[in-house]
Parts: sequence; C-alpha cells; structure tokens
Amino acid sequence: MGKNSEKKNNSRNTLNRLAFQGGSYSLIITAIVLAVLIVVNVLATTLPSTWTQLDISSAQLYSVTSNTKVVLNNLQDDVTIYWIVQSGEENTILENLLAKYESLSDHISVVKKNPDVYPTFAEQYTDEEVSNNSLIVECGDRYRYIPWSDIYQQEYSVYSGSLSVTSSFDGEGSITSAIDYVVTEDLPKMYILEGHGELDLPDTFADQVDKSNIETESLSLLTVDEVPEDADCILIYEPQSDISEDEATMLSEWVYNGGNLMVIAGPLADVEFPNLNSLLEYYGITVEEGVVIEADRNNYAYYPYLLLPNIESTNITDALIDENYYAVLCISSGLTISDSNENGTVTSLLTTSDTSFSKIAGYALDTYEEEDGDIDGPFSVAVSIESNEGGRMVWISAAAFLDEYYNSYSSGANVDLAINAISDMIGEREALAISSRSLDYSYLTISESTASRLKLLMIGVIPVIYIGIGAIVLIRRRRSQK
Repeated sequence: MGKNSEKKNNSRNTLNRLAFQGGSYSLIITAIVLAVLIVVNVLATTLPSTWTQLDISSAQLYSVTSNTKVVLNNLQDDVTIYWIVQSGEENTILENLLAKYESLSDHISVVKKNPDVYPTFAEQYTDEEVSNNSLIVECGDRYRYIPWSDIYQQEYSVYSGSLSVTSSFDGEGSITSAIDYVVTEDLPKMYILEGHGELDLPDTFADQVDKSNIETESLSLLTVDEVPEDADCILIYEPQSDISEDEATMLSEWVYNGGNLMVIAGPLADVEFPNLNSLLEYYGITVEEGVVIEADRNNYAYYPYLLLPNIESTNITDALIDENYYAVLCISSGLTISDSNENGTVTSLLTTSDTSFSKIAGYALDTYEEEDGDIDGPFSVAVSIESNEGGRMVWISAAAFLDEYYNSYSSGANVDLAINAISDMIGEREALAISSRSLDYSYLTISESTASRLKLLMIGVIPVIYIGIGAIVLIRRRRSQK
C-alpha cells in the first residue's frame, strides 16, 4: 500500500510539474504575442493613412483619383490648406480626405483654424460668411476659398409636384482644382463662339470647365479680324444657325496653323450647316444627311436614335474605357471619313455599329426601319483631327450631347469626354474631369438588348428556377415519407 501511494504521489507531482511548465510556456507565448501586437499597433499608427485605410465606400469617398496623384507628384511649391472648423465639428469624410492629401505629398500641409480662436482669420481671403469645414488653399500670393457648400453639394428639383434633393461630395474635385489654381500662374483660356443662337453651356459642364481652371470668354468673329492671340481653344456649342463663309475661313485657317477648336453640333429641323460643315470637308469628312439610327440593340438605349456608340481607344477616351462608361448621343449626324486626306490626320472617337444607317427623313421619320435612299453605316459620331501644322479639332455630332439629362444618363461620361478632349487639345492638365461623388445614386447605363435580357432573367428565368427547386424538394420529401 505504501509503495502504491508513493507511486501515485510521484505521478501526481509529475503531472503537476508538466501542467505548470505547460502553463508557463503558454503564458510566455501569450506575453510575446501581446508584445508583438502592441509593437505592430504602435508602428501602424506612424504609417501613412494610404497604407492603413481601405476605402470600401460605394462612392469611394476616401480615395483620390490618378489625376490628383499626378498633380500632387508634380508639385514644386509648398501649398497650405487651411481648414476652418470648430473643435469637435470636423467632418469625418473631409478629415480622411485631407489626411490623404498630406500623406501623398511633402509639399501639402493641412492647418486647422478654429474660428472661435481666430475669428478674423478668414476675412483676409473672403467676404463671405465662412461655415464650418470650409477650406482655404494658399501658395505664395495665390489662394482660393472653398466654401462647405462647394464640397458637400445639394441640388433641388421638382418632379410631378414633389421636391427632390440629390446630394454629392466634391471634396477631391474642389481641393485638387484649388491646388492646381494656386500653383499655376498662366491659366488656359477658352473662347465660346456666339452670334448664331448658341445655347448656354449646361451647368454641369460649365462647372467642370471652371473647376478645371480654364478661363472662358465670349467671342464673336464678326467683330474681329482674327482669332485673339491668347485663345488656347474655341468652343462652338449647339449653334442654331450656320456660321458665315468668312467665319468658316477664319476658323479653318486658325486650326490649320495650330489652333484648337471643339464643335458640338448636330442635326436640327429645317436648318442646314454648309459653312460649318466645310471645316470637316477640308479634312475629308462628310456630314451625312439625316439622323443616325441604330439597328443593333447593343448600341442603343430605349430608342434607336439614342445611341450608345463604340468607344475607340485614344488619349481622349481611354479613361472612359477603363471605367466601363458609355457615352450617350441623342439625334446625331453620321460622319463618313474619306481614305484620301492630305491636310491632316483623322481619328474616330465614337463609332456606330455596322448595322446602323442614316434616315434621310430626319426629324420627319415615321419608322425606324431602313428604307430606300437611307445611307448605310457605320459612321463616326465623334472625331479628333490634327492638321499637318499641329492644330487640333474635336467634333461631336450630337447637339444635345452635354444636356443635363443625357449626361446624367451616361453617369457623367459625356461631360468627362468633352473635358478630356479640351484637356488633350490645350495640353495635359491633370486637374480636369474629377467628378463629384454621388451620395444618393448614379444611373446604370445599359443597352436595350441588355435591358431585355435582364427583364427575361428576372421575370422569367429566376421565378422558374425557384419553382423548380421547390417542386424537387417537395417530391423528395414525399418519397422519404413513403
């Protein structure tokens, strides 16, 4: 009995010793792991926010585009962003965005200015009443004030008797534009032609031009002998009547000798544009009679004249292709490019399908079917032209291309394409075309054939699958019961 008892005690002591050793080992490992985690967390706090934060917001509110990164990488001068905000009233989205700017460039510094502590600070930059989370961007003697209403935008509209409000965040666009402005002394200038019933620029496009730091001024060629020397670009937008022969000659010579011209004009009822179209004819491009109709359901939306053309890969359009955007053109003229042209190089930007055609009846058409006399496609509906002397011309053959409705339907792709075209002509300005991020919704642009397939899938296929699965489960249960 004594020996057995001694053996049990020895065994118990051994187990206790092993348990103690195991517990000590576990405690040491736990302490080491905790120490490593603490060190990793301390080190992580010193890393830039771009390395430690992942933007999973649907609108990418905490990210910046490649355009902003290029602007920041090219900075040579120090830029200060003053953040006018009371303590505890900081907007989280704006705070993260400003931290992103600071982390991307050593030339950017963000300084908070509490209006309770510095009540008169903003008065040297603006006469407006400054609200919380407004910004002032400064570099040397140049500065720009960005009110909070420009960063967080709200638009009001009345539809069917009810008021609707859409919200968007334009922090990146406003800040990058302001940085580009304060570090650039000589801003490009675009003249907007007038005297032919041209429509006012749509607000969205005008805002983008302004945000791109492009100065604008109206121009009548009837009152001058030549295009102003400080013109970097001329825009002709939705003329309601033709230009004169003298104006056409002046513009043609200006483009050929190095000028930049952008034309957005399409077919109008009972209006011809022989002089305006002669600018294209010089480069072997014919503006076909009538209105382009698409027969391929992958290339139109809702109506065969509401085109979703193929986007060709160019410097102007690659950004749209990368983001899988569609341009939307309503009521367009077809452009046919000749193989023989000795005056310059023509590049198609947007093209229709092989099954498209131009309805000679135009606005008087009564069928979307092709008839005798109609002109077979495919066509270009947007082209870029470079003269032999270096001049540039971009032509979009749909008058309503920049209208608010069609731009919204394209999710902003129409305005982006136009801004990119201007940017490409006057020289790369990376601050261009940074769109605001919608806080509500954005349109999903799809072709008519895709819409039909989605209807079939959701109304027919998916319900049939669910019914089939239910029937199979029911049959199996009855068999198992038997």
